[in-house]
Amino acid sequence: MALCLRRAFSCAILLIAAQAALAQGSANVFLEDVTWTELRDALAAGKTTAIIPIGGTEQSGPYVALGKHNARVKLLSQRIAQALGNALVAPVIAYVPEGGYAPPTSHMKFPGTLTVSDDVFEKTLESAANSLKVHGFRNIVFLGDHGGYQNDIRRVVVRLNKAWSGSPARAFVPAEYYAASSDGYAQILRQHGVRDDEIGTHAALADTSLQLAVAPQMVRLQQLRSAPKPGAADGVYGGDPRRASAELGQLGVDAIVSRTVAALKKDTAAR
Repeated sequence: MALCLRRAFSCAILLIAAQAALAQGSANVFLEDVTWTELRDALAAGKTTAIIPIGGTEQSGPYVALGKHNARVKLLSQRIAQALGNALVAPVIAYVPEGGYAPPTSHMKFPGTLTVSDDVFEKTLESAANSLKVHGFRNIVFLGDHGGYQNDIRRVVVRLNKAWSGSPARAFVPAEYYAASSDGYAQILRQHGVRDDEIGTHAALADTSLQLAVAPQMVRLQQLRSAPKPGAADGVYGGDPRRASAELGQLGVDAIVSRTVAALKKDTAAR
């Protein structure tokens, strides 16, 4: 009797593990994790929206790792794709315009920031989008997590849609994604009692809270809590990150995802 029970228990565990693995596989939305035949089948099954996440490798003060934007846009793109149900996520574009290097300007004044020229960046976006179009994606969505290159993305979208005129493919850059992560998120924080002199524009409370919600291991939280208020010389602009929290960050994550999903559903349904 005991042996039968042990066997039944073992079978139940194996069944649960198999179901979990199946669910995980079906929920996978990352292009780089599937084979070409799996992608072919996914396209045939209706996954014809491709998200191109755009991050950046830049300084974010002494307490947030350089890959902040890359980690954030990957996770947010994953959640957006899962909510849409018909989308896959391309690899993150991590090399973006971040200033000049002769002489160093903007974030390039801080070690670790990587930059490319605007024309190289725009051609990279166009090449990625055209690659996805060739393979059968109809909706190519650019999600840019950094403010400095938003105009570059918009220019690329205009050029692509002109070139694709007459084809079933279209390019999109939903304004709601960056708006929700910047001014929209700042408004949410104010409603929760956070002061403007804390929210900031870069590497301050808003930025750091979002990072704590999506990738807490990238925030040097213990050092941050005991630090004096950082400023522009440290790479923190317009605010104070010391009261940042994952709970505040989750408010921003939820807003970014819900507003972007609603915008994309509206835009693609109108086609």
